[in-house]
Amino acid sequence: MTRDHRNRFGRSALAASAALAVVAGVAGAAPVAGAAAPAGPKISLIAASTTVILDRWEGEPGVYLDLGAYVTVDGGPLEFKVTRASYKTPVVADQVIHDGKKTRTKRLPTGLVKDFSGLPGFIEVSVKNAAGKQVLKTSESFCPNNASGRIRPDAPATSKYPESCPTNPFTLGSVWGVEKGWASNTSNGYYSDPVDLPAGGYTATVSVGKKYRDLLGIANKPQTIKVTVREQTDGGEGTARSAALSGHDAAMQGHDMSSMGTAHGSTNTTHSTGTNTPTGTGPAHVYSNGRGADAPTPPARPHAIGPRALTHLGDGPGHTDGSRIAPALKPNAKRPTGAAKVPDVPKPDLRSLPAWDIGISDGEDGDIPGKDYMVFSANVWNAGPAPLVVDGFRSPGKELMDAYQYFYDAKGKQVGYTPTGTMEWDPRVGHEHWHFTDFASYRLLSADKSEIVRSGKEAFCLANTDAIDYTVKNANWHPNNTDLSTACGQQNSISVREVLDVGSGDTYTQYRPGQSFDVTDLPNGTYYIEVIANPEHRLQETNLKNNVALRKVVLTGKTGTRKVTVPPIDLITTP
Repeated sequence: MTRDHRNRFGRSALAASAALAVVAGVAGAAPVAGAAAPAGPKISLIAASTTVILDRWEGEPGVYLDLGAYVTVDGGPLEFKVTRASYKTPVVADQVIHDGKKTRTKRLPTGLVKDFSGLPGFIEVSVKNAAGKQVLKTSESFCPNNASGRIRPDAPATSKYPESCPTNPFTLGSVWGVEKGWASNTSNGYYSDPVDLPAGGYTATVSVGKKYRDLLGIANKPQTIKVTVREQTDGGEGTARSAALSGHDAAMQGHDMSSMGTAHGSTNTTHSTGTNTPTGTGPAHVYSNGRGADAPTPPARPHAIGPRALTHLGDGPGHTDGSRIAPALKPNAKRPTGAAKVPDVPKPDLRSLPAWDIGISDGEDGDIPGKDYMVFSANVWNAGPAPLVVDGFRSPGKELMDAYQYFYDAKGKQVGYTPTGTMEWDPRVGHEHWHFTDFASYRLLSADKSEIVRSGKEAFCLANTDAIDYTVKNANWHPNNTDLSTACGQQNSISVREVLDVGSGDTYTQYRPGQSFDVTDLPNGTYYIEVIANPEHRLQETNLKNNVALRKVVLTGKTGTRKVTVPPIDLITTP
């Protein structure tokens, strides 16, 4: 499943409100008359409209609080660099402050940012009913890379920042930002939890949490929004319902964006009972077409993925399983000629991540009952400094394409190529694209790390589903082939280009028999899931010593009711 990205859409109704300085002297202090304006971004919270309509669909647990509140930035970009040195060390976040040609950083308080999904507890929302009684109090994280648009015509035409905040548990580095003269939506869409508001009228108050107001110099100016919740039924609309947008989002229709990703951080909600209930991160995964989830919140249309979009799942012309529509990458016009050579230029560095999303399944409908399958997600990413570029060329009437890896100099000029296996057409419903063979391999190992079961999945449609580390050299913050419906060609394609960009990885979820591991007859005990990148070494890399990752698992229970326990890897506790 791909991460949704562009396009970013603003709205003419947006207007920058009064803003305060972020860094210099006392945060938020009024400038001295005649003094130079302090460096750094000026940040405000605004409401795009004073009224919104939220649709509550029949059979769904509630509504999603997309209230049209935006964080506006001017005077300079709001930028954060978020990293972890290893899985043994916590995440650290630095604000990057641009002052003319100078750049400096400011470390955010230790423990404030716990992962790469955004700034936790940034937005606070209080909702009162028509009688003035508070019926909801909640806080949400804020991903600066969320849906965004310009707030004034002379702002930069495009934003340089990535279009999601990653939630892959093994992410190593990320960059968050709101371009100057832009605004970013505070809604996490379907990656927040729905709230149980019956049909009726409400008043919502949206504000920035005090710790962030103090840290970033944001004025305490809550926004008040009149909310109408209305009941909706299918009414024969069928799948059109899946594309319905609540309230102001109708004006923001665009391409979808996480994997990829960005399921943003936790939501903490207090209902009228007065109890404080952590409600988690919303729907973490959608298993569809064998590709992993962790899809990011769409920056252009936060409601592209979720319960109402389930009928839209699956790869096909014009759409993918919740991901954006992207143009296909263009391969070279013809297969390479002349002697193949591997020049001494930068090459990709493929690295495997440990498996996650590990569980036990009884297979799919129609499978043999009583079977136990170990399912998991796996990712291979490119640490750079060069992208992996593979073109496939088909001879007329042939069922396979010949695949070639290309190499480029520092200026982007193609300077060499080498044959690197084949591409094969996958005709299965939900796939229907060209797979590059021998990109990765998955195996289940015994306690002594000898092979027991091998996954049948060894051919892949390469796509940049997850932003693993956008702080590495030459990381591409705007990868193109994030959309499976266009990334890997059609059945009648004569040639195909597949790319894994620097900083990005490709996640597949192995949940189908033949891809997952059949553990029905295996004894209880300790095993390892092995993820191998470039198993046959057909691809040219800078380093072949970091291609293997292991994840320890412990199998227990009886046949038909097996269970798996997954010990943490250092600080990573996601099973």
